Amino acid sequence: MKIKLFLIIMTLVATTTAHARLNVVASLPDFGSIAEEVGGDKVKVTTICRGTEDAHFVDARPSFVRVLNQADVLVEGGAELEIGWLPPLVGSARNGKILSDAPGHVVLSRKIRLLEVPTGPIDRSMGDVHPLGNPHYWLDPENGKIIADELAEAFSRLDSANAAYYRANEQKFNERLDKKIVEWKKLMEPYRGTKVATYHKSFEYFAERFGLVIAGQIEPKPGIEPSPSYINSLVPRLKNEGVKLVLVEPFRPHKTPEYLAKAIGAKLLVMPEKVGGNEKVKDYFSLFDYDVDQIVTALKQAK
Repeated sequence: MKIKLFLIIMTLVATTTAHARLNVVASLPDFGSIAEEVGGDKVKVTTICRGTEDAHFVDARPSFVRVLNQADVLVEGGAELEIGWLPPLVGSARNGKILSDAPGHVVLSRKIRLLEVPTGPIDRSMGDVHPLGNPHYWLDPENGKIIADELAEAFSRLDSANAAYYRANEQKFNERLDKKIVEWKKLMEPYRGTKVATYHKSFEYFAERFGLVIAGQIEPKPGIEPSPSYINSLVPRLKNEGVKLVLVEPFRPHKTPEYLAKAIGAKLLVMPEKVGGNEKVKDYFSLFDYDVDQIVTALKQAK
């Protein structure tokens, strides 16, 4: 009877283990979306920052501590994107699996070629400058493949029994993304060299991939709100540059961008820069589908 009971218990344990999913917490919905593509039904993904929030300034709610306490994997963007809110949450979660040197802590920026890496001294007078480079790299879809590879590697390390599954999903994701990149670039090609203005330095990677030229920002310095005098000085410069579009994230105030766009004869586009930025942007692919369509439609109408 003891042997039979032992075998039953071991069978139940093995069954539970076999069906246990990795509990993944992603700082941003874009990382969570790619984690779902790679992890499939072997992972449960929770995202902290919403697509309608500024990733630099997320309210560190107590509920996040409970979520992180149960995590097997923490996926963060790195490059100090979440530095203002994520480290205190991780410290409060008291979960050794996701500490900075743990196998379950994934920092995605480590293998990304970051843009705008400062070459000289940095101080607060320069605004919210990131010393490691611009952290909005997921807006280049080519970087989506690097993100997927990092996630497949991490999931395989923590759940080696399903490593082949994760790698197969990564390959499917990459193949689909490669096809979409060709499609997006073809749609954007007629507008290569078009000059745009942005609110924050959020769209540099998107612009580089698709051939747009960013002629200026509404922020005089990163993270610094513009004054009326600065905007008045910006108007003639952007007008002379022939700026066609003003791009602003959904969570930014719209009054100043609306005024600027009207003053320079440009079209204002509210452009999601994260998954969940509006109801149509449900995953990583639809983020680019939506943003590319918005730009192409606006520039067609401007002709």
